[in-house]
Amino acid sequence: MSKLPNLAVVGATGAVGTVMLEILTSRKNVWGEIRLIASPRSAGKRLSVRGEQVEVVALSTDAFEGIDVAMFDVPDEISAAWAPVAAEAGAIVVDNSGAFRMDPDVPLVVPEINPEQTRNRNRGIIANANCTTLAMIVAVAPLHREYGLKELVLASYQAVSGAGQAGVDALHDQLTRVAGDRALGSRTGNVRNAVGDDLGPFPAPVALNVIPWAGSLKDGGWSSEELKMRNESRKILGLPDLKVSATCVRVPVSRGHSISVHAVFGSEVDAEGAREVLRGAPGVILVDDPANGEFPMPIDAVGTDPSWIGRLRRSLDDPRALDFFVTGDNLRKGAALNTAQIAELIAAEFVPATR
Repeated sequence: MSKLPNLAVVGATGAVGTVMLEILTSRKNVWGEIRLIASPRSAGKRLSVRGEQVEVVALSTDAFEGIDVAMFDVPDEISAAWAPVAAEAGAIVVDNSGAFRMDPDVPLVVPEINPEQTRNRNRGIIANANCTTLAMIVAVAPLHREYGLKELVLASYQAVSGAGQAGVDALHDQLTRVAGDRALGSRTGNVRNAVGDDLGPFPAPVALNVIPWAGSLKDGGWSSEELKMRNESRKILGLPDLKVSATCVRVPVSRGHSISVHAVFGSEVDAEGAREVLRGAPGVILVDDPANGEFPMPIDAVGTDPSWIGRLRRSLDDPRALDFFVTGDNLRKGAALNTAQIAELIAAEFVPATR
């Protein structure tokens, strides 16, 4: 009987790591040992996975001894430093950071779209797309296969958890400060005054507000999040010349990124035909009944795995264009789940097919 591969979860105590342990517990078990790795300050903690209490070990070269697959859920700079160390130690790395996504020697994988790319790992590393791209691209890919995608115009509505636990804490702290004062938001400056200077990771209050900014400033006034959506969509779909324009917006939602999509195709489309394509697409759930108030919304998608799709309609001015709305849990499919799905594809390589 073949030995099950050993798995390391690097960043096990973080927000995504916590969701990862839930996913590993709920999905089919394809792993031997699961080793939990985090910063030295978290070493010694015990976390539950697969019904067992497992002690967290400190991130070090020795921590990867005997590990076959390592999932990284840590900041970019830590992945950039340690993912090659894990690969050198013999582990296949699945990295959830942005450190390697655009590296030409590192595949950017969404299992519903390009699972074959998991074998093109020249550096021993496979990258996971960013959470906003993932929610959208799972819906766009089957439509591309049917109609031939030419252009995307995107507007995101990104939850505060995309900025980590500090973002969630900032929203709830600000909601506490503004609760009960119904005059807030009716005059310039009164929301800012109520919230004060403690903005958390955001450039302005997020309670009772939307912030047309996510990420860091790049050339031409674009944000890093907007460029990620463009560059990652091109790489995942294998369309290096795809026209993509994105505007990323932070909204007062705890968990669940949403995207408004205007997709232009190479052939004429119709809404019902697109619905049929999406009904049969993996990783997608269609929620599209405006007459009865049924739309894809983050309060319903949170805690679930699929991308929720709705508000599907053909453009009024272009018979080749569709408009629709997508939402998905940015900590599940947008991070932990996609990482786990990639790792499971690799795990299958360790078990010979039965005849």
